[in-house]
Amino acid sequence: MGIIGTGKIGSIVARILTAMGMRIIAYDPIENLECINLGVEYMSIEQLFIESNVISLHCPLNTKTKHLIGQSAIEKMKNGVMLINTSRGEILDSSAVINGIKSKKICYLGLDVYEQESDLFFRDLSCEIIQDDVFERLLTLPNVLITAHQVFFTSNALKNIADTTLNNIKLFGDGFDLSTDVLIPKL
Repeated sequence: MGIIGTGKIGSIVARILTAMGMRIIAYDPIENLECINLGVEYMSIEQLFIESNVISLHCPLNTKTKHLIGQSAIEKMKNGVMLINTSRGEILDSSAVINGIKSKKICYLGLDVYEQESDLFFRDLSCEIIQDDVFERLLTLPNVLITAHQVFFTSNALKNIADTTLNNIKLFGDGFDLSTDVLIPKL
């Protein structure tokens, strides 16, 4: 199992999979001592691509990680790799990933995020024709599983959402104009 990004979530994934007896290899510019103590072996991202049967992404989106998984990265991966992205949609170049699936380089794809997700997730589109052809293509593939990003369903996140909502109701009642100001309480 290759893990790219061993921060909070990546290290939890490493802990779970280590408990299941899996060999875990990882890439992160900053090595996590907890992961090292679990026996996680850090290596270059290129070596991780070469050795991994499964690659799970847990890295932030920035200029270095945008389209981190593109054509050249996919070419380095094992044939039949399983790719899982639960970090940010733009980490993957969706068109390159589709090509990887069509060539059978990628045999399974799990997405909890998608490049253009803001236009697609968190609203009812059941009576709409989706205009995103890349997303539509991914939906037709039998070895692709797409779910809506669920990170905000933790008890802490839901409490923060409720606290923010209640605070904004109070501020509105106190006469604040919330149409132009987004007021977020200190948590």
